[in-house]
Order: sequence, then C-alpha cells, then structure tokens
Amino acid sequence: MKDKLLSLLYKIYDLKDKIAFFPSIIAIAGAIFAYIMMYLENKGISKYILEFLPELVINNTETARAILTTFIGGLISIMVFSFSMVMILLNQASSNFSPRLLPGLISNRRHQIILGIYLFTIIYCIFILVFIEPTGKKYQLPGFSVLLSIVFMVNSLAAFIYFIHSISQEIQINNILSNIFSSSKNRLKKIIEKEKQINASKPNSENWTTYNAKSSGYFNTISTETLLHIAKENNIKIEIVSNKGSYCNEDAVLFKIDKKVDDRIIKKIYSNFNFSKSELIDDNYLLAFKQITEVAVKSMSPGINDPGTAINAIDYLSQLFILRVQKQDVDLVQEKDAILIILNSVNFKDLIYNVMAPLRTYCAHDVIIVRKLLALLENLKKKAILNSYKQSIDNEIALLLTDAKREIANESDFKKLKEYTSN
Repeated sequence: MKDKLLSLLYKIYDLKDKIAFFPSIIAIAGAIFAYIMMYLENKGISKYILEFLPELVINNTETARAILTTFIGGLISIMVFSFSMVMILLNQASSNFSPRLLPGLISNRRHQIILGIYLFTIIYCIFILVFIEPTGKKYQLPGFSVLLSIVFMVNSLAAFIYFIHSISQEIQINNILSNIFSSSKNRLKKIIEKEKQINASKPNSENWTTYNAKSSGYFNTISTETLLHIAKENNIKIEIVSNKGSYCNEDAVLFKIDKKVDDRIIKKIYSNFNFSKSELIDDNYLLAFKQITEVAVKSMSPGINDPGTAINAIDYLSQLFILRVQKQDVDLVQEKDAILIILNSVNFKDLIYNVMAPLRTYCAHDVIIVRKLLALLENLKKKAILNSYKQSIDNEIALLLTDAKREIANESDFKKLKEYTSN
C-alpha cells in the first residue's frame, strides 16, 4: 500500500509541471464553488442580504443574464489571447535560445495560476447563468452570486494585466538565464551544506551486488529519506550508480547493495526511483549547465550572432562553476558516522569538458568570448578545492588556446589572450 501511495505521489509530482495541471485544479474549484453558491441561494442568502444591504444584490433577471453572458464571452477571448501569448513565448524561446528551455517555461507557476483564474471565473459564470430561472412570485434571483461573478471578473482583469507584464519579462533572455541560474544555485547550495556535515569517506563498493534498471528514461528524482530508512532498517548500504539527471537505458546498472537481501526489500528500493521523459532544473542542477551552454552556443550561431548574450551566459556559468568546485564528485548520506547511501553524479572533469567543448567549437574565433572563457577558467582554478579539479581546468585552458590559435589569424590578439593565463 505504501509503495502504491509513493508511486501515486511521484505521478502527481510529474504532473505539477504540466501547463494544464493547476488550471484544471482551479477550474474544478470554480465548479465546486458554484454549487456551494447554488446551495446557499436555495437557503435564501440573496433574500437575506437584500433585506439588510440591497445595494449588494442584483435583482433584475435580464441585467444578471447580460452581465454573465458578457463575462463569459469576454473571458474566453482573454483566455485565448493569453494562451496565444504563451505559445509565442515558447516558440521564440525554442527558435532563438534552446528547446531545452521549454519545460522550465511551461512549468511557470504564475502563468498556470492566471489561466486557472480565467477558467474559474468562466465556469462559475456558466453555472450561475444556468441556475437563473424564469421569474415568478416566489422565485428569488441569485443576485448575490451574480455580484460575486463581478468580483471574480475584476480579479480576472487584474490577473490579465499582471500576465501581460509577466510575459513581457519572461520573454527576455536575461530573465530566462537568471531564473535558470537561481534554481540551480539554490539546489547546489543545499547539496554543499549537506556535504559539509559529512565526516566519513566513501566505502569501497566494487564487490557489491548490482541491480539493473527496469525501464528506460531520465533518472529525475529519488526519495533519499525513504532509502535511508530502508538501509537502517535492514542494516545495508546502497550506492546509486546511475547519475541523477542522466538517461538510463533498460538493463543498465541502477544501484548496488553491500549484501544480498530478499526480493521484498529490492522491490521497495525500486519504488523510490522516478523516471520521466523530460528534465527539470529543480530535480537536477546539472541541467542548468546544459541549458546555459546551449543558449551561449545558439547566440553565437551565424543566424543569430549575439555575442552579448553569450557573454551573459558565460557569467552565469562562471558563478555556477564556482559553486560546483566546492563540492565532491560523490554525494554521501550519513547516519551516525556511517555512510549508508552513495549518490553518484557527473564528475567535474566530464562536466567542464561537456561545457567547454561546444563553447570552444563555436566561439574560438571570437577574441572577446575566448578572453571571457579564459577569465572564467583562471578564476575557477583559484576556487577549486581539489588538485584533480585544477588539473582538469588546466587541460581545458590548453585546449581553448589551441583552438583559438587555429581560428584567430591575428598574432597580436592571440598574444593578448595568453596574457590572461597563468601558465
């Protein structure tokens, strides 16, 4: 039962980043609220308020119907316009910057809530309009419910104004890069803080029992707290072999255990892994390096030719790398001075190579960009905590200078570039 509940929570977690998730929930809330108001109207709430505050109750059937039908038609037009603006944003971000940015833009919570507010008001107005009956001596028009529809409409107009402001900000590349950087920075800081509390070394796991992945997909999330409870309960140690955020093929080694356990425990461990077909920075900070690098590379393409954006992207990469060199290549989960869970991630050598290789390929001809990259690497070497990190950085500096020498014909420019290196 617990495993099924955990699986359901993972599915809900994946749904929260879909563009229709929050609008659907808010729309359902609109239908429920409309039924609540119908119940209160049947109990005479409009008649009661009419006796004490008649100015708050609309008591004309034709006026009420005109108001509600106008609201429904107007809000549908506003909602179509808003959805069109979202699609334009996604199309522009995909063509000008990188298709990898789309999941983050789609999962923008504010835009989802605004679309949900529209749907809430539309559905509420439709139900109240249907609830209005032909006039009669004993019939009381649901005037208070109609008044509430005016309040909701004003709220929707305010949300629309905010949406126009927000969408105009979201479409700017500086804000896109800043949001990517902020999400990744927060994730990295949390990992570094946890790492500082670890006072034990990684155990040798060469002879541990291996278990393969049962399905393919991006390894996005894992419940470390539940795994830690399983490890303590059964006196075992677990190593997560697959890198978080990487694409796992079926039958690839997923995790190891230091001793053999029964199938019931293995099934519990498997239930803590969540695979999906998309990637999100909140789940994996490494995706920020990919996205920012792709933005820099795309901006240097002949069709766009925007070195300014590339420089901004490199600045954000520099700040992320400074955080990354403060942590180890392996994340450990400790319980009473004993390491119970080992989480592998992309090592620093591979990470910096994967970032620098495309930048060297597409930017080596531009003196300003090469100088910016050399400044990034030199500054990074001063911040690195491990000698292996410094050696990887020196290798990237040498590769960058080699490519720059091949692409830059002016010897004076190349000599100036070498002045930025400490070698």
